[in-house]
Amino acid sequence: MTDASDQATAPATISGGHLVAKALRAEGIDVIFTLCGGHIIDIYDGCLDEGIRIVDVRHEQVAAHAADGYARVTGRPGCAVVTAGPGTTDAVTGVANAFRAESPMLLIGGQGATDQHLMGSLQDLPHVEMLRPITKFAASVPTTGRVADLVAMAFRECYAAAPGPSYLEIPRDVLDHSVPLEKAVMPTAGRYRASTRVMADPRDVERLADVLAHAERPCILLGQQVWTCRAGSAAAELCRTADLAAFMNGAGRGSLPPGDPHHFQLTRGYAFGRADVIVVVGTPFDFRLGYGKRLGSTATVAQVDLDYRTVGRNRDVDLGLVGDAGLILEALQEALTGRIRNRSEARRRWIAELRAEEERLQAARLPKLHSDAAPIHPLRLAHELNQFLRDDTIYIGDGGDVVTTAGQVVQPHLPGHWMDPGPLGTLGVGIGFAMAAKLARPQEEVLCYFGDGAFSLTGWDFETMVRFDLPFVGVVGNNSYMNQIRFGQIARYGPERGEVGNKLGDVHYDRFAQMLGGYGEEVRSPEQIRPALERARESGKPSLINVWVDPDEFAPGTKNQTMYK
Repeated sequence: MTDASDQATAPATISGGHLVAKALRAEGIDVIFTLCGGHIIDIYDGCLDEGIRIVDVRHEQVAAHAADGYARVTGRPGCAVVTAGPGTTDAVTGVANAFRAESPMLLIGGQGATDQHLMGSLQDLPHVEMLRPITKFAASVPTTGRVADLVAMAFRECYAAAPGPSYLEIPRDVLDHSVPLEKAVMPTAGRYRASTRVMADPRDVERLADVLAHAERPCILLGQQVWTCRAGSAAAELCRTADLAAFMNGAGRGSLPPGDPHHFQLTRGYAFGRADVIVVVGTPFDFRLGYGKRLGSTATVAQVDLDYRTVGRNRDVDLGLVGDAGLILEALQEALTGRIRNRSEARRRWIAELRAEEERLQAARLPKLHSDAAPIHPLRLAHELNQFLRDDTIYIGDGGDVVTTAGQVVQPHLPGHWMDPGPLGTLGVGIGFAMAAKLARPQEEVLCYFGDGAFSLTGWDFETMVRFDLPFVGVVGNNSYMNQIRFGQIARYGPERGEVGNKLGDVHYDRFAQMLGGYGEEVRSPEQIRPALERARESGKPSLINVWVDPDEFAPGTKNQTMYK
């Protein structure tokens, strides 16, 4: 029998799940995205004590996409918590997408008890081995006392070189067991974090400044890491100081606002073929750049990246700078100040040449942007969405052809206000990204443009948006096909075999939204688009505007099959 004095002197204990929550809070995590399972419920109990919001979704893929999206919006790592076995494998797609997109997030997965190892426990799988190839770090927690230590280790690994996801498996008995507080390793995030803002060799910055100072036809491509490093202002200042023609892709969009004289959208191929200097910032030479082949063969090419392994991959470069894009661009701008007077007239002619070509291409497609055809031309829908954007609108693209089309039309007004799947090309990110964006920035508008095929993959979590009162403007470009793939099939096998495996049903997504408690409206003619968007905005609800678009119109990139070249 234990008396009162024994109870008074008993050491305070803490469970593994509560250690997880304390470690997450120390890392600045204020929300987890999850789908429940018996292996992980003690983490929920700990999160309640730590004031961490628990957002429960209907599919673990959405939880992982939301954690990825939260990291992209906030600049802090996101976190998803899923159960063992199928819970973890369902989340794999979201982790893989974050890996290719260089997005820092932690996936925590359950596992059977350690004393049931290799006995065939419920949902037992070799999770660590499965996740290791698509994460920067993957490990299993061996004891309760190491829980917080391993959580901190996983977050540190997220920021090694270019950011990315980590995975941590925690067996059920490790989570449920309690240990004395003094035996729990509990690092304090603020005391051990090093700066991730690494500067390139200053001599290389000076070399690049010299190259740019003597260039007559320079241009710059601003990619994902410009936003990762929160370098939008530095990029804009550099472009204005050095009179650089700027192109943007991925999360780099919005670094320069629409209408800026250095902002170009349609002439990237033209510029890359004629430029004497090309600076690529935070974008690998992957399929989006033809593995480097789309950069002019006679141009001097400089590459800036967080990861040494990316510089010069697939194509030789003349100068590589490894480090934080913001620091490098700031130093480059300072080094260039007052040094390009001798080339100023040539630069002006170059900018004017690109602007004339940009206007020519814009005029050529103007009839499609203003087309009154029904079914609606995809470019007309993209144009209407672009016109609808407010300064604070976070634009999300989820799909194949819809993202390719919108990338040539939609211009976000601010840095960090464009989100797309990234280089893995994952369909189904939209709902998770919208969820994360609205939770992270509740006062800003979120607009998500889905392809109908993409929405179908994760669309049931529209109900989660309703349940958590997360209003957003959703638009489904509905052509009843997986159209980006369909074009390639028709081109290769002919129309009689071109619709095998890509034809979808004519689904009324507006009714789906209404059924789940959101706002839904159908649009069949172009003049209905803007009023429907306005009503969705005013509804204050999660919404889906179901727009019937022409299935026989394709994005230029789709027709050229550039993603495969």
